[in-house]
Amino acid sequence: MKRTFEVQPWNVVTHDFNPKDKRLQESMTSLGNGYMGMRGFFEENYGGDSLPGIYLGGVWYPDKTRVGWWKNGYPKYFGKVVNAVNYIKMNFKINGEKLDLAKDSISDFELNLDMKDSIFTRKFTVKIGDAKLTFTFERFLSVAQKELSVQRVSIKNIGSTAVDIIVDSAIDADVKNEDANYDERFWDVLSTDQQFDSGSLVAETTPNPFGTPRFTSAMEMNHITSLKAVAANQPNDKEVENEFAGSIAPGDQATIEKRVIVVTSRDYDTNAKLVSAMHNLSNQVNDESFDNLFKPHAEIWHQRWDKSDVQIGGDVEAQQGIRFNLYELFSTYYGEDARLNVGPKGFTGEKYGGATYWDTEAYVIPVYLGITDPKVTRNLLMYRYKQLDGAYHNAKEQGLKGALFPMVTFDGIECHNEWEITFEEIHRNGDIAFAIYNYTRYTGDESYVLHEGSKVLTEISRFWADRVHFSQRKQMYMIHGVTGPDEYENNVDNNWYTNLLAQWTLKYTLEILAKVSPEQAKELNVSKEEKAQWQDIVDRMYLPYDKKLNIFVQHDGFLDKDLTSASQIPKDQLPISQHWSWDKVLRSPYIKQGDVIQGLWDFIDDFTPEQKKANFDFYEPFTVHESSLSASVYSVLAADLHYEDKAVELYERTARLDLDNYNNDTADGLHITAMTGAWISVVQGFAGMRVRSGQLHFDSFLPKKWNHYSFRQVFHGRQIEVNVYKSGASFKLISGDPITINVSGKDVLVNK
Repeated sequence: MKRTFEVQPWNVVTHDFNPKDKRLQESMTSLGNGYMGMRGFFEENYGGDSLPGIYLGGVWYPDKTRVGWWKNGYPKYFGKVVNAVNYIKMNFKINGEKLDLAKDSISDFELNLDMKDSIFTRKFTVKIGDAKLTFTFERFLSVAQKELSVQRVSIKNIGSTAVDIIVDSAIDADVKNEDANYDERFWDVLSTDQQFDSGSLVAETTPNPFGTPRFTSAMEMNHITSLKAVAANQPNDKEVENEFAGSIAPGDQATIEKRVIVVTSRDYDTNAKLVSAMHNLSNQVNDESFDNLFKPHAEIWHQRWDKSDVQIGGDVEAQQGIRFNLYELFSTYYGEDARLNVGPKGFTGEKYGGATYWDTEAYVIPVYLGITDPKVTRNLLMYRYKQLDGAYHNAKEQGLKGALFPMVTFDGIECHNEWEITFEEIHRNGDIAFAIYNYTRYTGDESYVLHEGSKVLTEISRFWADRVHFSQRKQMYMIHGVTGPDEYENNVDNNWYTNLLAQWTLKYTLEILAKVSPEQAKELNVSKEEKAQWQDIVDRMYLPYDKKLNIFVQHDGFLDKDLTSASQIPKDQLPISQHWSWDKVLRSPYIKQGDVIQGLWDFIDDFTPEQKKANFDFYEPFTVHESSLSASVYSVLAADLHYEDKAVELYERTARLDLDNYNNDTADGLHITAMTGAWISVVQGFAGMRVRSGQLHFDSFLPKKWNHYSFRQVFHGRQIEVNVYKSGASFKLISGDPITINVSGKDVLVNK
């Protein structure tokens, strides 16, 4: 755990510039607008350690899968997000000396990420020779105009003599990925257009041998400045640069505003159309001031917060944590583009390749269902439906029927290179089915599940029916050779969570098939024999259980391990993933994240209090929570069991996972999909929100350190506001028709 930023309710601020924490600070001040995003690296060249990163939604590259021994079924490539052309680059010379914060003497340093308005500000005072200047950098990625990046730099002379300043503003395609292809460059420049105070560059991703699309990006920069344009440079064939210069008298200030339009071939079928669109969009913003461009951007963010803000009284750390999580989550995805999804690192780093994981269905969708328009979640469901062809391919690669949705993907084809994850962590098929169920019960809208959703469910069920095998000895269906959500267990037999989801998916699919139209049933073409087989699997699925302990056994053999509590692990060996050999991790009883507990969370009302207590009490002591996805699930179960202190402890871990760098891995990017955990902990945990038989239920408690909390919840076309005080809970209808909810066992009519 390491805290490098101050605790404030709406801002992520630090006044400490420690080069050792540079990457961590870059992650913590990342910006995004769903279309593109960037780490909080400096505009100017920095001579120390840094991870510059700008990423464009849906732009990626296939990296050749590298394994020691090739086996049939391996994905041919590993998809990687591409570090985009650096369009925010601005270098400075002060009386002829280059500005470089790795070398220069600075004071009054500040980084400030304003989450309410979504703007990042950097300030410092620098002394070079006789010159003393205060720099203020501001930048935002517009949510009002998705292709627009805006920067403003103010330079004030606080010394006693005039200072000559030169600013070189550039678009630079000479970039590399740190986490891919051994520092290869990924962009071929197709053309440049160099004007005196503006410039543009068009680049295409380098060729690949796998037949996946090459992407083109085009960027045009324009400036408004008090300085004078003095040169149009092209330092090399991968860069365009405008040079501005002037003299700043003592007490005076110079400013330069840079706005860049970024377009990609994802939206245009020819380069001519792409370049034309770039110019047209640039012309619309060229003469607009920074403030005029910022205003509509900030207004949209205020609207988002009005729908989603969780207000916490009495605990600023908790307040900052949940807002930071929601802010970075919305910066990554807000549903505008059904072709995109939510990567575990979003736009904040290169780890995990920037691809889509099962996290979306398991963790992101429950939150978006509560705080956004239903179309946002529907777009996420359509993302999977449109990639069914890839899911067919993935199943076929394993010699199986139906559809296997990928563990990691950009286009529906599995593109991850770890076998134990790629083709053993197959529970994600069930998580996708569960997301369809969640959407239907939270919205009351059956139009998806009875059409596109029924197709997805049917093909997933065909996969499960082929993946199981029948044990003649036990006369039950089993699933061998899998990895469950707990990735510290590989190639196990009968993972309880995987078997449970397979059983549940088949059962749910049969229920939906009984409701689809005759036309849809004809298209799905599920025979009576298939239905009978599916029902037999439902009836005779093996779910490991230990009668003596009254627990669901995580997998065959788990109870034969050396069951020593995680509290016995020496602190200097934590996290074990960074200190132990993988062999030692796999042999240990230690659980990376909820596995059995994940299943109890998914179907929390299907188990007795005694079952939930027995399983939580058994598994929690072995759980090291080294997955960012872990703490929130345990927090909800703890709250359900009235282990209130434990629930709050786990909330604090999930809410401040990155803010306090709990797992010592935030420097390479934030844990975007896990940022749902704070909301889940508060709403499903502390407030006890459940959906039962089409009705919304609440059974809340107030954490001891808090004096109040409130949030808004979308359900069946309504939005209600929930306030929880020491004296109890109150409910208010914000929009929609009056609705009857259940509060601690009693029906309550909620209206305006």
